[in-house]
Amino acid sequence: MTIAQTSTTSFKVELLQAVHNFGPTTPNTFKIALYTATSDIGPATTAYTATNEVVGTGYTAGGNTLVISTSPTSGNSTASIPTAFVSFSNTSWASSSITARGALIYNSTQGNKSVAVLDFGADKTTTNTTFLITFPAADASSAIVRIS
Repeated sequence: MTIAQTSTTSFKVELLQAVHNFGPTTPNTFKIALYTATSDIGPATTAYTATNEVVGTGYTAGGNTLVISTSPTSGNSTASIPTAFVSFSNTSWASSSITARGALIYNSTQGNKSVAVLDFGADKTTTNTTFLITFPAADASSAIVRIS
């Protein structure tokens, strides 16, 4: 099984269908769920699934609700390519004892439709401490959700 970091294919199609609303007025609710190394999430993932989701102290199935830190905006990437982007605030699970290999960002307002898969590159483990996901800079070259 493999976790492949990507914006999901269904998300790209659903953007053109106006399914996802990142705000600034009444945005949808986006969440992030953590997954074990045995998960098979990637480009073909269409929705949140509890299969191979992390189980442990300090973690609740379905994950955390994300806070949009940068509403949809645009700018030029470092390669001078016009890019639209949105970003989220960092999120964490305090006093957790879990092991995660990746994560799924999904839209809980719209039937748990997938947005993006994150691959941590290796198992990340906490033992009664904070599991923190730090999102990249909210700019046209680094934001977690970008369209070029």
